[in-house]
Parts: sequence; C-alpha cells; structure tokens
Amino acid sequence: MKKAIRFFTLSFIIAVFTSCSSNPNSKNSTLSNKDPLSSWNNVTSKTSVIDFVRAVTDKNNLRFVPVEDRIAVFDNDGTLWSEQPAYFQLFFAMDRIKELAPEHPEWKGIQPYKAVLENDMQALAASGEHGLVKLVLTTHSGMNIEEFSESVKQWISTTKHPTKNVTFDKLVYQPMLELLQYLRNNGFSTYIVSGGGVDFMRAIVTEVYGIPSEQIIGSTIKTEFQIVNGNPEIIRLAELDFIDDKEGKPVAIQRIIGKKPIFCAGNSDGDLAMMQWTASNQQPSFMLYVHHTDSVREWAYDRNSHIGRFDKGLDEANEKGWTVVDMENDWNIIYPNDVK
Repeated sequence: MKKAIRFFTLSFIIAVFTSCSSNPNSKNSTLSNKDPLSSWNNVTSKTSVIDFVRAVTDKNNLRFVPVEDRIAVFDNDGTLWSEQPAYFQLFFAMDRIKELAPEHPEWKGIQPYKAVLENDMQALAASGEHGLVKLVLTTHSGMNIEEFSESVKQWISTTKHPTKNVTFDKLVYQPMLELLQYLRNNGFSTYIVSGGGVDFMRAIVTEVYGIPSEQIIGSTIKTEFQIVNGNPEIIRLAELDFIDDKEGKPVAIQRIIGKKPIFCAGNSDGDLAMMQWTASNQQPSFMLYVHHTDSVREWAYDRNSHIGRFDKGLDEANEKGWTVVDMENDWNIIYPNDVK
C-alpha cells in the first residue's frame, strides 16, 4: 500500500533559499551570517557534509571528484518537505475529487469516492491500494499536461495543510534548501528522485528548488500525443506507467542520469536502494538520512510509521556509518517562515 501512496506524494514546494543567521535561542547556534548552512547547528552531520564537499572539490585532495561526476540525488517527501499525516499529493487528489464531484453524482455511493466526499479516512484506508490508485488515476488524467500543471499550481497556492494551518508550500525544509544551494555552489548537479508524480513536481519544483524540470525524476502515468482542435497536445491517461520508489529509484537514476550519484539524501526505507546504489560508487560518496525526531516543530516518527517508515534504512545507516540528521537537535529552524 505504501508503494501506491508514494505515487500520490505531493512534491511541490515553495520557498526561497536564504542564507540567514541562526536562531540565538537554539543549541550550538554560533554560526556567522556567511555560513552556507546557517539553519544547521554546529553538529557532526553538518561538519561531515562540509568536510565531504571540501574534499571532493579540492584538486589537491585524493578524494577529488570532477565536476561532471558530482551528481547529488534527493528524495522529496520527508526529505525536502514534510509528508505527514499523509503524502501531500494524496491531499491534492482528495481535493480534486471534491472539486469534480458535482459532475459525478454517482460517486456518492461508490468507494473510494464516497469516503473522500464524507472525509471518512478509515473507509478510504480500507479501500486499499486499488482504491488509492483509482483516486489518483481519476484526478490526474483526462487532461493535457498544461491543464494539469495549472491545477497543481492553483491548489498549492491556496490550500492549507490540515494540521499546520498554512499552505502546503510553506512546509519545505529550510536546512535542505540551504544544502541544495551549497552543493550547486560547489559544482554539483542536483536531482530529485521521488515516488511522487513527476508532472506534479515539475509544476512547482523548478521555481522552488532551482532544479530544472529535466532533473526531476518521479512516478509517471501513461501519456499520448493527440491533435485536439488542430492543436498538438500531450494527454494524460488513466493508466500507471512507472513507480519511482524503492528498487525503482536506482533503475530510474541509471535510465535518466546514466551515472551513479556521489551524494544521496533520503528519509525512509523507500530510499534505501538509492542509498545502496550511491554507496557502491567507486568514487567517494556520501549518504545522508533525515531522521524525524522533532514532535514539536514537525513530527516524530521512524520504524512504525505508516508514512515514511525508517526501519531497515536506520539499521543500515548505523551499521555502515552513514550520516543521520537528528532533526530536533541538528536543525535550529525547520521551515522558511521560522527564519528570524
């Protein structure tokens, strides 16, 4: 079921990278305004990232990596922005069902549409993978790519998260925005490799992350070329094409990028195969896991979570010495709106 839910993941995010001073009330906040990772406390995870970047960009260092091989891949949900209490793209699908419902009165008696219209999350969960896939295919198809992109942009800028009470575009992680920019400033090409829908992410990610659309890799539904009223269009079909999750991630990386990354960031077991693929690089590599430990500013969850389960990945990270970011202790702010 997780696989299907991942497909719905909203991968939008809106925020502006700023290199700001740290919060004076936070632990270890002694960073200068010029610090490229100023939202990170002075902790091991931060120094490990900086030491790695300095080594692979120094031509006199034995760990030097040429610019063309400095590939960095990032999961999106739970790594670059929040993913609780459900993947954000699922919320988008549910809102689209409610928007389309007047044209489909029969949905009032058909699951899983009935569950969505009645806000019955228990019944929605009971519909299982089949029901969730049905929601996505219904709400993400039957239109051209431009129409779909506009619907995502409209939703993202107006809809509020059910518990944080801010628009979803405010829930991107400021420390990760800084990390993306820091890597690019040092010659890295940054890619998103997410279980979320690729066209959903492309609608907003380029502006937010500074990542061009061709460097956004995600799950896809099938499309076809049509001439509609004399105009050439790409139409989205109600049929799954590829799920970019778990073992699908390294497959997609090889197919689209054609090189093993040297830097990988994720937050769940769904990213473990991508981590393992990066670690197998003959060149120096860096694996970074975001561990959700902050129940006050964000959410705290790992091994038993129904969203973003971090179990096997946590064990392997500890066993192999990969970097694990403790969100509560390592980040002095979480979201861009927290910047003082």
